Amino acid sequence: MTILIIEDDERVSSFLKRGLEAEGYGVRVARDGVAGLAMAVAQDSKVIILDLKLPGIEGMEVCREIRARGVYSPILMLTARDTLEDKVQGLETGADDYLTKPFAFDELMARVNALARRGRNFESKPTRLSVGDLVFDRESLRVRRSERAIDMTSKELAILELLIANPGKVFSRERILASIWGADMDPLTNIVEVYIGKMRKKIDGEGGPPLLQTVRGRGYRLSAGEGED
Repeated sequence: MTILIIEDDERVSSFLKRGLEAEGYGVRVARDGVAGLAMAVAQDSKVIILDLKLPGIEGMEVCREIRARGVYSPILMLTARDTLEDKVQGLETGADDYLTKPFAFDELMARVNALARRGRNFESKPTRLSVGDLVFDRESLRVRRSERAIDMTSKELAILELLIANPGKVFSRERILASIWGADMDPLTNIVEVYIGKMRKKIDGEGGPPLLQTVRGRGYRLSAGEGED
């Protein structure tokens, strides 16, 4: 497997490519978010080095989509943003490590090697997740309830994966908002409630025990047990 670099700055990407190849790694390079996402999904990578400021699709969204599509290669975010909020947001969207520019190549190499070792020892997450008769296939991005197929948007799939990977766990609207849309989203927006409402119609709207549940004053969960509080 190879290292995938998603970086639009040709000077930086060329520097990284030469350095990593000198260390014995195979390297692929994408210069925008659209190409980077496609390459990440199409072929396994030992490590993905991901810049945040990208044309096409910005880095946080690329990271979020990589994870939503069932790719679990370790991700090292590479960016000039150095605030604690930026780092927390990056890690919450699915990154494994975060390195700010400018950086020393020796430090980047140490982090890449550590992530590569972690990737070798990483136990693959299950491709099929379920709660009750609701099943989500991470590889095909297909959702079914019993024998009924459910069509969902990419944002709905991201929310679903967050909830179905943690059955019974309550997620606050703030946690969902930060995880799916990022910390810069207006905290007063009702977008979480809107999406939960749409998803509830798709998941529970045709009968059967309600699975997408509201826990008053706390948030939302997917559970095949008790109903809404």
